[in-house]
Amino acid sequence: MAGFLAQARFIIGALAVALVLAIAAPASAQQPTSVNPTAASVKEQQLLNALGSGGSVSGRVTIPDQKSGNLIHPAGRDWRQFHEVTLRWIGAIAILGMLILLVVFYLVRGQVKLESGYSGRRIVRFNAFERFVHWMTATCFIILALTGLNITFGKPLLLPLIGEPAFANWAQWAKYAHNYLSFPFAIGVFCIFLIWIAGNIPNRVDVEWTKRGGGIVGHDHPPAYRFNAGQKMIYWIVVIGGTAVAVTGYLLMFPFYVTDIAGMQLAQTVHAIIAVLFVAVMLAHIYIGTIGMEGAFEAMGEGTVDVNWAREHHPLWLAQENARTGPNESQRQPMATPAE
Repeated sequence: MAGFLAQARFIIGALAVALVLAIAAPASAQQPTSVNPTAASVKEQQLLNALGSGGSVSGRVTIPDQKSGNLIHPAGRDWRQFHEVTLRWIGAIAILGMLILLVVFYLVRGQVKLESGYSGRRIVRFNAFERFVHWMTATCFIILALTGLNITFGKPLLLPLIGEPAFANWAQWAKYAHNYLSFPFAIGVFCIFLIWIAGNIPNRVDVEWTKRGGGIVGHDHPPAYRFNAGQKMIYWIVVIGGTAVAVTGYLLMFPFYVTDIAGMQLAQTVHAIIAVLFVAVMLAHIYIGTIGMEGAFEAMGEGTVDVNWAREHHPLWLAQENARTGPNESQRQPMATPAE
């Protein structure tokens, strides 16, 4: 009996060893049987030459993702330098510079007042659909701007203030908001392009408006149609800049569907530069539409403006409205005069 058990243990052990060898054989077959110390992959000078010429150092992998074989990619270091250093300088100069400029301008120029005062008569400037599109796009833009700036400035500025756990939660939700709100923002930019394109074609009146400072510099009131030259510049910045950040953003959101890693690095660079400049320009737009000009916010806030405001800033548009509907229709019945 003891002999039988010994033979059984021997047979079972032999089978186990054979099974292990059978499993390990395919894996070992994938590995090189020897190492060639003179192979190109271990020549230090060749690696240095590849790095010096801006090339990449790649190995051989057996998994489906061949990109994992790229061991060293100098362009990646250049991109990291841009993202962590250059972009922060561009953003800080553009955004902080614009804020400082607006503060100084307000202290020197002050608010553009309605010189003739409120008449109490109102005229429709933007209908409900136009205001909805504007505020939807504007709200998405503000959230996209804050969450996007977090990617660039969050770690050096916000992380030390709130700590790692809070910053991690904020960054995660900021990323979700940045991704999903990009869709209504892109739709809003497209709608803005369609509904206001007719009034934003440059013309000779815009040249004269610009020469005379647009009423912002000094106390002149150059004539303008529904949109003056400054508003037309904002329109085209929104349309072109919004389209650019949307397209480059979607290239990053859906990686490797359209381009490779080099293309995505370029897309991120373009996306980031346009975005920070976009934010700086919109700060000026927000300033003019709120505290910078008396009565301007009512146009997009309520949809109507005082007739005197229209006469001072957009007299050609007011004349068009009077010719189209007649003064009794375009200039509504007197309303309560807003407190100044």
